Amino acid sequence: MRLVSLVLLVSGLLVGASNDLSSLLSKRGISFATASNSSYPNITAPYNLRFENEFQPAAVTFPETAHQVSEVIRIGSRLNYNVVARSGGHSYIANGLGGKNGSVVVDLRKFTEITVNSSNGTARVGTGNRLGDIALTLGASGRAIPHGTCPYVGIGGHASYGGYGFTSRMWGLTLDHIASLEVVLANGDIVTASQDENPELFWAKRGAGGSFGITTSIEFRTQAVPSSGVGFTYAWLMNVTDATQALDDFQEFVQSDIPAELGPMLFFFPGSPKGYVTFGLTGGWYGGLENLNSTLEPFLTKMPEPSNVLFQNATFVESLQFAGDGYVLPLNTSLKPDTNDTFYTKSIMTPANKTVPTAAWEGFMSYLANEGNETSLKWAIEVEVYGGSNSAVNSVPLDDTAFAHRGSLFTFQLYVSSPNSKPPYPEDGFTFTDGLANSITSNSPSDWDYGAYPNYIDDRLPDWQQRYYGTHYQRLQSVKRAVDPSNIFTFPTSIEP
Repeated sequence: MRLVSLVLLVSGLLVGASNDLSSLLSKRGISFATASNSSYPNITAPYNLRFENEFQPAAVTFPETAHQVSEVIRIGSRLNYNVVARSGGHSYIANGLGGKNGSVVVDLRKFTEITVNSSNGTARVGTGNRLGDIALTLGASGRAIPHGTCPYVGIGGHASYGGYGFTSRMWGLTLDHIASLEVVLANGDIVTASQDENPELFWAKRGAGGSFGITTSIEFRTQAVPSSGVGFTYAWLMNVTDATQALDDFQEFVQSDIPAELGPMLFFFPGSPKGYVTFGLTGGWYGGLENLNSTLEPFLTKMPEPSNVLFQNATFVESLQFAGDGYVLPLNTSLKPDTNDTFYTKSIMTPANKTVPTAAWEGFMSYLANEGNETSLKWAIEVEVYGGSNSAVNSVPLDDTAFAHRGSLFTFQLYVSSPNSKPPYPEDGFTFTDGLANSITSNSPSDWDYGAYPNYIDDRLPDWQQRYYGTHYQRLQSVKRAVDPSNIFTFPTSIEP
């Protein structure tokens, strides 16, 4: 067959499949958008504009019930489409658009029900909800779950891969509070996953959720809200030597007997002149304002006078607006639109029960204070505290969930944006971010078996299977073969059957 004829044949088949898809979705009464709709560009706009116009889904569907989700999956499977879920749409690499062309997207924005069971303290949450709105609704009933600080993040992905926030040392990760899930499988079956029903699926969904089925609702075990919440930020301008010493001191501090009510995090921004870095301590405190100073004192007494100090003492729900670094974000996501950025992110989770060597801190601070001072790129670094004494994150046995990094002390988020936060993303952004990661790993022991955090997903990580899932990957593959043997739910970092 001549090449031109072959191209025409393939094009015809694709158009035919697309027409079949639209026709079948219409017959089932399911709302959807394809490239022929004027709203399609806005609907398919990614959170990370590095992927703007890169992925073109065959259709974005808007089901309203689990039964309609089942219909979408059955139609997609019948026509040989891959199917992906999109909750809040905050995937760092646009996995919610399929991570490639031609996927069918199940947009869960209409699954916004939240009900609280006052008798047992559980809450049923639709996976179209975002973190800020969940916090407000649960808080009105005096309940809460641990989660991150960005109000616009969707609960579906957040709870599938971790879910870290300032309350995590006190309560654990978001996924640690899942009691059960309603999941639509690759064959269209709607099942419950819990410790008693489909326990292997339940295990896998709590750590690698998107690969096994589409979750339409989550039952959470909730916590009673504390009587108050305090957001705090301290900032210093420091040279490399002093910042390295401060990092050693901070590591010693969080490995001491600090209370679970303390959720600290370090942040770093550019400093001036060259050779300096802005060193910050931020976080949440849930033990009463009168005890915060004495809790932080062992670390602060080793530090110089800060250039800036900020306290925000409020009710617990009000304190959730404090995003760290001094930023306040309203929890009601309808009050202002979500914002986009153009960025690349790498993450490093320290090996279980290992400390960061001084040489790694020094290499890291030297890179930020020198190369970081010279670049036109915008960067912001977080060093999140997962471990330390009394941490609920690391009190969960490693194999209880698919989350593979119990025992880690720190998670580094290395976040680098284009100079104006708009596309295109410059090539030197990748080089700079790789250098940031290497400044830590190359100055650590050769057997430093670090991990990576799957909610800070990285499309350039070559050994992502090991870094994200560690010893759990083969078991995850086994579950994948059992529930999705045809690999319907696939995207660039999905579990491979």
